Amino acid sequence: MTSLRTPRTTSDTRDVRARFRRPGAASVAAGLLAALLAASPAAAIPDPGYPPSTQGVAAPQRTVGEGSAAQAGEVPGVDEIVHTPNIEHLANVPKDALKGFNTDLAFQGEYAFAGNYDGFRIFDIGNPKDPKTVAQVLCPGSQNDVSVSGDLLFLSTDSSRSDDSCTSTTQPASVKESWEGIKIFDISDIANPRYVAAVETACGSHTHTILPKGKDVYVYVSSYSPNVAFPDCQPPHDGISVIKVPRKAPERAAVVNFPVLFPGEGPDGGGNPGAPTHPGVSKTTGCHDITVLPGEDLAAGACMGDGILFDIKDPEHPRVIDQVQDNVNFSFWHSATFNQKANKVVFTDELGGGGGATCNAAVGPNRGADGIYDIVGKGDRRKLVFRSYYKIPRHQADTENCVAHNGSLIPVKGKDLMVQAWYQGGVSVWDFTDSTAPKEIAYFERGPLSATGLSVGGSWSAYYYNGHIYSNDIAKGFDVLKLSDRRTDPAKRIRMDRLNVQSQPDYFDLDD
Repeated sequence: MTSLRTPRTTSDTRDVRARFRRPGAASVAAGLLAALLAASPAAAIPDPGYPPSTQGVAAPQRTVGEGSAAQAGEVPGVDEIVHTPNIEHLANVPKDALKGFNTDLAFQGEYAFAGNYDGFRIFDIGNPKDPKTVAQVLCPGSQNDVSVSGDLLFLSTDSSRSDDSCTSTTQPASVKESWEGIKIFDISDIANPRYVAAVETACGSHTHTILPKGKDVYVYVSSYSPNVAFPDCQPPHDGISVIKVPRKAPERAAVVNFPVLFPGEGPDGGGNPGAPTHPGVSKTTGCHDITVLPGEDLAAGACMGDGILFDIKDPEHPRVIDQVQDNVNFSFWHSATFNQKANKVVFTDELGGGGGATCNAAVGPNRGADGIYDIVGKGDRRKLVFRSYYKIPRHQADTENCVAHNGSLIPVKGKDLMVQAWYQGGVSVWDFTDSTAPKEIAYFERGPLSATGLSVGGSWSAYYYNGHIYSNDIAKGFDVLKLSDRRTDPAKRIRMDRLNVQSQPDYFDLDD
């Protein structure tokens, strides 16, 4: 029996600028808090439990092959599950006490850590066919992007709150005392996470990326959308916050630098000016997400209107090597993934902010897609060179939000393979070994949540970890998929102790 709890803390410390605003989030959180706070802050409510995993996949399922009606454009029925023969749906754990949007995932040992707008949930995935809930922590604050390292868990807050506690309420960003940033939890007792520290950052923390360095963990905080009316989020905000966290004293965590990645004169800085100069393109006012490749001292940033490559040899002072734009087909540079050889980067375009129906004939194959870039040259002369776009080859209904979103490599030597979430477009497995000719090799998806109106749902993150694909579906819960394909099967031999996808490991040299 698990419990919903407000985490214990050693000391209580204190309009949403997230790209996703969930209608009614404040009222739902308030209801949960009211039930919880009838007792002391550390009190627990008995978990009502969750149904067996078979109940989570009760919707009709259909295996589809190449050339089938689904491949040709037939949209599955509402909640119908369709997948290629090389993918098996092993388990689904529906949402439970945390009713908000499910978000990102991280992994350590036999545990998966799943973000949710209302907090985070920890699963025991020792048996992937039957994941078990270990803990559910109530701590509202979108998006609750999550990472883990050793005994520490990091949680992003990108909604303006009354203070930095897990019992905070929404409060306008125009109020100086409002708080948003990074929260840090001690997870040494995995069933009872303990809130130990918080660090406020300029414009909050939409996402974050951890860079472990010996006794410390550096955290790169991505945030954006400054406003002259927000005291703690002033324009141009053309950089990232760098936090240093001592492992043995996380309460001493602090911002140690704010490197400006897009220097420029005037209030708009030096990033992409966006519309009206470039219609349909987001103005760069910070970064959305950063992926680091520690083994190469390299990072890639997806920064609204720009993609960047930068050197992180000195973690407190990252240096931009190259900066690219795509003012024809990219609307919002959302995330980045290196290939294993560090000579390619896949950038995603979150056209429509994740809430739009963009996987259709009207939008076409090059927008709301992945952009594949080769890295050419050496050292500070490295350049990002565009090669092609990749988008799922199946059109989705106009009631389905669908666009390129979070994914990870599938580690196979000599190949560039990736699994990726596409919201209601489902989970796609694809091959970009040839940068100019990417192709899908497997997929899993559900039919639309509604046949009459657009409802936000689908896979937020889909990652490969120790032989299985794990997906956090915004509406339907936590999914486990088994991929069986001669092209991907060698990856099953790669075993990892942890995975934070934005802190990309060297999959073939994990002992270093």
